[in-house]
Amino acid sequence: MFMKRNILVVFQPEGFLSRTCVHYTFVPKHTPCQDWALNQMQEFIDSTSKLFVLTGAGISTESGIPDYRSEGVGLYATSTRRPVQYVHFMRSSKARQSYWARNYIGWPRFSSFKPNISHLTLAEWERRGKVHCIVTQNVDNLHQKAGSRRVHELHGTAFSVICTTCSQTVTRHSFQTRLREDNQHMSAHSLEIRPDGDVELTEEEVNNFKVPSCEQCGGILKPDIVFFGDNVPISRVNKVRQELASCDGLLILGSSLFVYSGYRCGDTTT
Repeated sequence: MFMKRNILVVFQPEGFLSRTCVHYTFVPKHTPCQDWALNQMQEFIDSTSKLFVLTGAGISTESGIPDYRSEGVGLYATSTRRPVQYVHFMRSSKARQSYWARNYIGWPRFSSFKPNISHLTLAEWERRGKVHCIVTQNVDNLHQKAGSRRVHELHGTAFSVICTTCSQTVTRHSFQTRLREDNQHMSAHSLEIRPDGDVELTEEEVNNFKVPSCEQCGGILKPDIVFFGDNVPISRVNKVRQELASCDGLLILGSSLFVYSGYRCGDTTT
C-alpha cells in the first residue's frame, strides 16, 4: 500500500486496487508514490500465492498510535523520554511503579484503538488465501481486531500480563481492574500516548501508585512483551523462520527493520 496525495492506495489480489481517504496524524512527511512503483508492487502481489507479511509500528500510526522513529512525529523526535529497559524494570521497584502507573492511565485509550485500512486489507487477503501469515513487531492487537488469525506477535502483546517467576498469565483488562481497586485515589488524565500505551505523569502521581504482585506466587508482573534489552524467545524465532521458508513472497509494511529481531526475519541468511 502506498500514498498518493491524500489517498491510500491498497493493493488487492488479482489486479484489483481500492482507494480510501485516511488520516495522517502520526505519518511523517513523504512524497507521493509514482505510478511505476504502484504497478511494480501490483505485479509482485499478483505473482505470489503464499505471502509472508512483516509489519512494524508504521502500519498502526494511521490508527492513532505513534511510532518511535518517524521523522518529526515519532517518539524519539518529539520527546527525550525513552522506553523502559528490561534490566531496569526487573531490578528497580521504582521503575516498575513508574511503568505501571503510566500504563494504567494510558490503557483505556490504548486498548480502544481500532484497526485501519492496512490491517483490514491484510485480514481480507488472509481470508482470500493470499496471506499465509503475518509477523508483527507491534503489541497493539490491531491485526487480530481486524480479523487476521494467522498472526505471530514477535514482541509479544500488551493485552496480556505475565509473572516473571511462575509464568502465570492474566489478561491486561483483568489486571486493569486490580490496578483500579488498589489505586482508587488515582484520577490523572493525559492527552498524549506513547507507542506502547503509557503516558506522562508527575512524580507525585507515580509515587502514590500501588503495584500488585502475582496472586499465585507473589512474583513480579510485567506486560507479556519483549522490552528493549530483552530477547525474543528462540522458539518464537524458529517458528517465524519456518513460516518464512514455506512462503513464496515477503512483504514488509511499516518497519525500518532497525530492530534486529525484525531485520533477521527479512534476512534469510541469518
